[in-house]
Amino acid sequence: MRRSLRPAAGPSLALLALLYGPLPGALPSKVPAHECGRRPLVDETAEGSRIIGGHDAQLGAWPWQVSLQAQPAPGESFYHICGGSLINSNSVLTAAHCIKVNMSPESWRAVIGLHHLYKPHSRTVIQKVSTITIHSDFEWGTFENDVALFQLAKSVKYNDYIQPICLPDTPPLLSHETSCYISGWGSTYEHGKAVRILQEARVNIIPQQICNKFDWYAGAVSLNMLCAGTENGSVDSCQGDSGGPLMCSFLDDKYYLVGITSSGVGCGRPQLPGIYIRAANYRSWIDSHVSDNKTTTVSIQFVLIFSTAGWVTFHLIF
Repeated sequence: MRRSLRPAAGPSLALLALLYGPLPGALPSKVPAHECGRRPLVDETAEGSRIIGGHDAQLGAWPWQVSLQAQPAPGESFYHICGGSLINSNSVLTAAHCIKVNMSPESWRAVIGLHHLYKPHSRTVIQKVSTITIHSDFEWGTFENDVALFQLAKSVKYNDYIQPICLPDTPPLLSHETSCYISGWGSTYEHGKAVRILQEARVNIIPQQICNKFDWYAGAVSLNMLCAGTENGSVDSCQGDSGGPLMCSFLDDKYYLVGITSSGVGCGRPQLPGIYIRAANYRSWIDSHVSDNKTTTVSIQFVLIFSTAGWVTFHLIF
């Protein structure tokens, strides 16, 4: 999956039914509401195959994954534009370039706990958006500070299908061996259509000194960005994946939002992996813009081993 100068385009979404509350006889959540980064419905010992290069995610595999959907005009159907990550019960972190489609909160909604883009299940929640905040220093030319925050009109209740992802309070230690994944409903090939089932793929963290080589991104990857994917382009994000999570797990087995899907040249091209915004670099900005319901922060006592030393493709869908 990957963005190109486009959010997720594609057919209009059918009207989704908003269903609240647990089903009769449903088991209580296995994860306390105050925790983050847990996947109650997934066996963490099972290794998935490796969006371009990915496969269908299990139902409930990434409970913080959000579909941000926009309405072209009043009365028209909503359709998937970008991904996002639930960071607390009423805040979704995404990419600033996604908002190019429409700046009005009334024209957006967040769909949480979704698996099939057109078929919500019993725990899927649809929330209106009250405010949208774009980083004041976002630059279209370089995608520097490509960060935005959606505030939901109402808080969501956590369940096994809806959980917040952890935000690191310091840059975590990343290496080629770090277990990192991307997910989204974006295209599975360049200029393709959005998929219906949430995709996932394991990616490699690529050192900045490699990603900024002349025959790669030639110095366009700033200290606020990182590259992830594979050298040959076999695994990547694509159009419609913008704003979604680059998530990694560490010794505590929780998943942390390490990156926000931002940009890249094309999709799945050799030596042109996806570029992600480093979430840890924006903790102060995030904390200053979320509501009183604070983000879930977990301290990781590591330092970054890869110092992160454009013209890119958005992973939106128009």
